[in-house]
Amino acid sequence: MSNPVFFAPAGALDSAAPGSLFVLDGAEARHAVTVKRLSVGEQVDIADGAGKRITGTVTDAAPAELTVECSSVRVEPRPDIRLVLVQALAKGDRDELAIETATELGIDAVIPWQSERSIVRWKGERAAKAHGKWQSAVTAAAKQARRAWIPEVRPAVDTQALAREVADAGLAVILHEDAVTPLRRVLGKWSEERQEASGPGEILLIVGPEGGISPREVTRLCSAGAVTALLGPHVLRSSTAGPAGVVVASDVLGRW
Repeated sequence: MSNPVFFAPAGALDSAAPGSLFVLDGAEARHAVTVKRLSVGEQVDIADGAGKRITGTVTDAAPAELTVECSSVRVEPRPDIRLVLVQALAKGDRDELAIETATELGIDAVIPWQSERSIVRWKGERAAKAHGKWQSAVTAAAKQARRAWIPEVRPAVDTQALAREVADAGLAVILHEDAVTPLRRVLGKWSEERQEASGPGEILLIVGPEGGISPREVTRLCSAGAVTALLGPHVLRSSTAGPAGVVVASDVLGRW
């Protein structure tokens, strides 16, 4: 069974080394001690959310502090091909469900998309609060999945800004029920053509809201370089399409 994971602040693990002691405090320590009830002698992983992970043994478990003797330090590199879920805002927390599940499945970043047919609107103070809620959601999901990386929740975009993201991406795929080419084939062809290329790249998986992506948006995004792809014979919910796309992409790209 894998060790439970708790997150330390950025840079907190920089000096960690085998044999050293690391003290986790704050909300994460309280969660470890009072909720997970970790005790002396148990194994635990501490990650910084940016790829570094230490494994160690709990030597002290105070109410607001968890002391761990480090036994190993690992740095998990980013994948060469990063998967980015562009998730349209959707009602009923379906968008949050999508990003949580996609995080557990291995998404690298998330972009909230204010699409034409999104009923939910991020404006003013609500936008900052909603963005923070999304970041909390992916952080909790990363912990659940025992990940060393916490996906980045990028600033929300409208369709005009998304078109610029599409133009800069290595590949941008609109998951669309009217598409003809299966996602697996689109990804496989792109991967073959990219074999001679070097350096990191990004694939955007674009998912519309509950009302679907408007024809005008599809045209605009395809003009910027996006392609449409079909996930399967059934119409998926906004909360399901993104995670399903992550599964297919992870398999085709050899991430799994």
